[in-house]
Amino acid sequence: MVEAWTFADGTVPVTAESAVDTLRRAIADGRLESWLTSSSGRLLCVVSNTDRAMVMLLDREGDPGEHAVDPGAEGWSSGFILANGQGDEYADEDTVPVAEAFQIVHHILSVGGPPADTAWAVDR
Repeated sequence: MVEAWTFADGTVPVTAESAVDTLRRAIADGRLESWLTSSSGRLLCVVSNTDRAMVMLLDREGDPGEHAVDPGAEGWSSGFILANGQGDEYADEDTVPVAEAFQIVHHILSVGGPPADTAWAVDR
């Protein structure tokens, strides 16, 4: 069974399509950190700088989780602004292009896990 997902702001329930639309609008509006929670307690976080995104999937609160990676990407990107105002910088290999992030989110919400062709780093 595929989980039901909600945004941290209480938007419920969300479909894969509506979640991607909500993320697009949030990023366009400068809200670069978004969290979703599943009915089984998993968490999905997307933090963007509008070009790239850190996509993290956690089994529960406090879990170090795992994140999508872009093997071979070089350099660093800044401008990942968290909800508390903190600005982060990540290695490009630890983030993915924002369009790919949307595809990953859509897939996780649709089938429960990341696409098979997406590289992941386990942080546990």
